[in-house]
This record gives sequence, structure tokens and C-alpha cells, in this order.
Amino acid sequence: MTTTPAIAHEATYLEAISQALDEEMSQDERVFLMGEDIGPYGGAFRVTEGFQQRYGQWRVLDTPLSESGIVGAAIGAAMMGMRPVVEMQFADFISCAFDQITEMAAKNHYRWGAEVPLVIRAPYGGGTHGGPFHSICPEAWFFHTPGLKLVAPSTAYDAKGLMKAAIRDHNPVIYFEHKFLYRRIKDILPTEDFIVPIGEADIKRAGRDLSVITYGAMVHVALEAADALDQEGIDVEVVDLRTLSPLDKDSIMTSVRKTGKVIILHEDTKTGGIGGEIAAILAEECFNALDAPIMRIAAPDIPVPFSPPLEEFFLPNMNDVITAARQLAAY
Repeated sequence: MTTTPAIAHEATYLEAISQALDEEMSQDERVFLMGEDIGPYGGAFRVTEGFQQRYGQWRVLDTPLSESGIVGAAIGAAMMGMRPVVEMQFADFISCAFDQITEMAAKNHYRWGAEVPLVIRAPYGGGTHGGPFHSICPEAWFFHTPGLKLVAPSTAYDAKGLMKAAIRDHNPVIYFEHKFLYRRIKDILPTEDFIVPIGEADIKRAGRDLSVITYGAMVHVALEAADALDQEGIDVEVVDLRTLSPLDKDSIMTSVRKTGKVIILHEDTKTGGIGGEIAAILAEECFNALDAPIMRIAAPDIPVPFSPPLEEFFLPNMNDVITAARQLAAY
């Protein structure tokens, strides 16, 4: 008897996340989901559509509107050997669970050696006209907290591979999934099981003249700018961090040592953002390789505007990268 080989298929960023959850739940009975409206409704963005029918109410738990309670219960379940995946309906609401995440999940292993294999899904970012309460990028809040792992995929392939890696990890992982990419980005995904290792950046475009260090939706902004700059003879390397904590310092410094010039690009507001830490690392450990000042491109220090034209102005864009790259190329 012969079997027909599985055929690789195209999937959106959202579908890739859903597939990863489905596959991990089917392979490991310890994996279960918690969140607001994730059951019959399928979640605010339909990532878990059909999951409760497939796996039952005890593995796809519709919860009250209580982020602190959801995360607290998940921490307890994780410490008892389960592998919970918690959905924050929007990353903005994660602040309600700040104490549980930073004081409990992040510190339990240091405190008494207890593993907390917990994944917190955080749909984040602008570009969808969600306004100041449904659009923020809160990754820097947790970047400062030892004991947490933070990932932020930019492609469907990375979204699936990082989700599977996060679920299998023995530590708490905050999984930042960018809402703007949900149905806009697609990849041909392998049929075989795979993960994207946490802690490894990826060169999305090789170049020789300058490096753009970025993550999430800004990876695509950087790639668009790089294509445009190529017509001007400026060859840009785009480094996708993929993991924010732990940072892949080796990949960052290898790229900057090659090009000698660097732009750090992120959607989060500039002051106190992750870009400042990367700039400090480069200044401390890579200064002699720099041929020009480090440049940062980020959102201004204001809430995300409701108004679509104001939001468009607020978000870093391709022209911002092109302007900065021209300045560096001429330095």
C-alpha cells in the first residue's frame, strides 16, 4: 500500500499560529488554551476557531474578563505540569496581568527552581486603526524583566516555528504576534514538524553597506526600503531579531561589523525602547567597527492615534528608512 506524500501549502501568518496550536495540542495532552472568547467564538481574530469543538471545553477554556486571573491560573497549571497557552485578546490588556507575569512567572525558577512552561499570546501593534487602547507595542515593558523569553515573528514560517518552540520551552514566553500581519503575510509551510529556535535572529536580506536591525511588522518596512535603496546602489542588510529576549547579540554584531553602519528600527515608541539597549550594546562591544553614528527609527513618544492619517504619520515607514540610509551612506 502506498501513501500520498503530504504537500506543502500556503498559509497566512494567522493560519500559521493556528496550525502550531492545533498541532501541539494534538501531540501533547498537557497543552491547553485559556482566554476571553476563544471558545465557540474562536477568539477576536478567529485564531482558535473550531478548537473547542475539536478539543472540548476543558482544553479550550473561555475565561472571564480578568487577565490577572487568567495568567495566575495558567501559572499554577504550568507549575503542576501542564503547558497552558494564554491569549491576551489585545496586548494592551496585558498590563492587567503585569504582577503575575513579572513577579510570579518570571521569578519562580530563580526563587525555588520551579519551571513555568507558559506561553502568553499578545496580539500587538498598529496599522489597523485600533487607537491607543488596542494598538500598543508593550514588549519593552517585559524586555527589562529577567526570567521571561520574548519572541516577535515577522513571517508565517517564523510564526509557526516560534509558537511550537515556545510551547515546548520550559520557561514563560511572551509571544508577540503582530495584528497587521495576520492576513497580509503568507508563506509556504513545510509539512514536516519544525521549530524556529528561540534566541536566533535571521538575515532576511544580505547586504554590504549598512545593517537594519528590526523585528515584527517593521521587517517588511525594512525590506521594502532595501529594495528601493538597491536602485540607488545602497546595499542594505536586514536582520530580523525574531527573539527579543534573549537577544542574539552575535548575529547583530556580526552584521554591523560587516557593514560598519546601522539603523535600529522598531514600531514601539522611541524612549526606553529595545532599540536603545541594542544601541548601547553596539557602542560598548562593537564601537571600533562603526563607520558612522548609530541611528534609531521609532514611533514618537505619544499614544497611538485613533485618526487613520495621524496613525499613518505616527508609524515608522519606508521613507523614514530610506532617508536615514541615505544619510548613513553619505557619511
